[in-house]
Amino acid sequence: MRPLSAYDILRVWELGQGRHPVERALVCLATACPELTWDELAALPLGQRDAELLTLREQTFGAALNGFAQCPRCAERLEFTASAAELRAASAPDGGARERELSIAGRVLRVRPLDSRDLAAVADCEDVASARRLLVRRCVLPAGGGEQAFSHEEVSEEIVTQLALRLADCDPRAEMLLGLSCPACDHRWQAVFDIESFFWTEICAQAQRLLREVHTLARAYGWREAEILSLSALRRQMYLEMVSS
Repeated sequence: MRPLSAYDILRVWELGQGRHPVERALVCLATACPELTWDELAALPLGQRDAELLTLREQTFGAALNGFAQCPRCAERLEFTASAAELRAASAPDGGARERELSIAGRVLRVRPLDSRDLAAVADCEDVASARRLLVRRCVLPAGGGEQAFSHEEVSEEIVTQLALRLADCDPRAEMLLGLSCPACDHRWQAVFDIESFFWTEICAQAQRLLREVHTLARAYGWREAEILSLSALRRQMYLEMVSS
């Protein structure tokens, strides 16, 4: 994996326009990990995929993550600062995504962790209930000997509900949690941290900043976009300061 360069950020931003968040995450990783195919990246368990995104974000923008959250008790908007190391430490100790046998509704089911292909498959579902049922059908593997664990007709609401709650057992790292505290009412809670959404917001902001820099330096010096983007951030900033002085 390599950090995203200025050129990479603009390319990822352009390719990600209008795409589903699942695809945007894969576009980021495909750019940083050219040795892996799209199918290989899509098959990564979600916990591993998000851990790779967190590493890429750290390599590209640094370890500190600054954002905003809303208190669920008093609706106060607050700033938070976290680090990549803190998010990794908050992950489940075993951390490994793997197939598991789960006892659900009196049956032992062999279940695999979810991946990006599963999220893409439910993107067009009409409601949450339909999406949950489809995910359950996709993640339950054939039982020993090759026979199906159960037919789709046997997927009761009890199985869907219980299995949806137990899927995290297959991939403990799939849910990153932030510990937050409200300064207004002193309420403490844990919030799910969506690395894909957070990283994409930063990429969009950086891409727009880079385009403004290209525009300013191209007008001032007549340089091409590729020449400007090949400059280090420090050198671009120095030229921008000289243009504005």
